[in-house]
Amino acid sequence: MGTAEEFGAFLEVEVPRFHERWSDPTSWEAKVDWQRTLNTDHWAAPAWPAEYGGRGLEPHEVFVVEQMLAEAGFPIIAGVLGLNNVGPTIIAWGNDEQRGHLPAILSGEEMWCQGFSEPGAGSDLAGLRTRAVRDGDDYIVNGQKIWTSNGTHATHMELLVRTDPTLPKHKGISALTVDLSTPGIEIRPIRQINGEREFAEVFFTNVRIPAANLLGPENQGWSVTMTTLGHERSAIAALARRLHGDVAGLIEHRDGVATPAALRDDLVGRYIETFVAAELGAQMLARVAEGEQPGAEQTVIKLMWSEAGQRLDGTRLALAGVGGVTGADGAPARQYLTGRALTIAGGTTQVVKNIMAERVLGLPKE
Repeated sequence: MGTAEEFGAFLEVEVPRFHERWSDPTSWEAKVDWQRTLNTDHWAAPAWPAEYGGRGLEPHEVFVVEQMLAEAGFPIIAGVLGLNNVGPTIIAWGNDEQRGHLPAILSGEEMWCQGFSEPGAGSDLAGLRTRAVRDGDDYIVNGQKIWTSNGTHATHMELLVRTDPTLPKHKGISALTVDLSTPGIEIRPIRQINGEREFAEVFFTNVRIPAANLLGPENQGWSVTMTTLGHERSAIAALARRLHGDVAGLIEHRDGVATPAALRDDLVGRYIETFVAAELGAQMLARVAEGEQPGAEQTVIKLMWSEAGQRLDGTRLALAGVGGVTGADGAPARQYLTGRALTIAGGTTQVVKNIMAERVLGLPKE
């Protein structure tokens, strides 16, 4: 039985059960429950090796799973950062004790976030200033992180710190695994324009973190970071496929419904641009499956996905009309406001365009 057939059989049984339990599948509690359901048959992180609780699927097979989830109308699961980004980094760089976190990441018992961005060091990640000073068997950490996705729900963090300020900024960085219940850590939710608190500021004041929590070698945290961000970029390919599925579903839902010509044109535009992004993602993952390293297309896919996602949110809101803002179901308006973050998260559009100009087109910096 192939991946699609096996996962389809799983969905056929579990999707009705899930909807019996949850009237709102987008709530945090529902997304945690769905993650745990997926994990019962090793579908929560299907790309992970089987020895760590995954299925060892190739990237193009994971692509199929994501597409089927999108077609079934499921939102992104709760622990996506731990499953897609942090978990694979721990598998690659972690010691046996750190890999002991993997079962809890899969089950949702532990929710992980990434302590990367700081005030003044967001897209310029190597400019981070949070310090970690070795003191015996501990590091003493002081500093601040901001725009921490899932920060309000997280129990653990992959934290980037500067362990040697005398080295060039891409050197002297180390990665630590952190239990966020450690004394001296303060988490402050950030209220967003959509009324939600998905992001947080995290403050570290004389926080003692065991040196055993060092992820990878000291002062080589940039290499660890590139592993995490590499998995994040690969996940964008799956998100692009999911976005194209959203457009296709929206068009199918409106079949037979009178739609103004301008909005029909918008839908066609959204369909074409998300199809192109999804196909680029599929081609990239196919090459990865053959042992090649992803190249510049990662940056192109990220740019296309984020901008197309924002435009799709605007199209949805226009299709909903006044009721999408004032009606009982304000989902189109909330999604529109939420989508404003797409061109900031994972690298701002302006920075992504600069990367494309310099590294893809070979244009001079000045």
